[in-house]
Amino acid sequence: MQTLVITIHIIACIALVVLVLLQSGKEGMGVIFGGGGESLFGGGGAGGLLTKLTAGVAAVFLCTSLTFTYISAKKNAVEQESIVLDAPASSARDGATNKAVPGASSQNGGENTGE
Repeated sequence: MQTLVITIHIIACIALVVLVLLQSGKEGMGVIFGGGGESLFGGGGAGGLLTKLTAGVAAVFLCTSLTFTYISAKKNAVEQESIVLDAPASSARDGATNKAVPGASSQNGGENTGE
């Protein structure tokens, strides 16, 4: 499943780059700052075939990104559970009892060796 998602993601990524580069630019810097007197999408509407293809490929790119993130997070959560469950429980208890307490005296002359 992960290989399929990555393959689709890479194809969508390449197609998105090509589609964006194929689109024609606007008239110049005046369009960015509101010059030209046209609406946001120009006089001809929201665009043609390239714009619609770009939006579709961008949606596929977004979906594959989210799917891959979900699969990776699920896989890492399972690995973290197995690491936690495989840890020996006695090491946690032994580490807590071997710690030296500041100011506490022991039987060997006030020095706590931790053994």
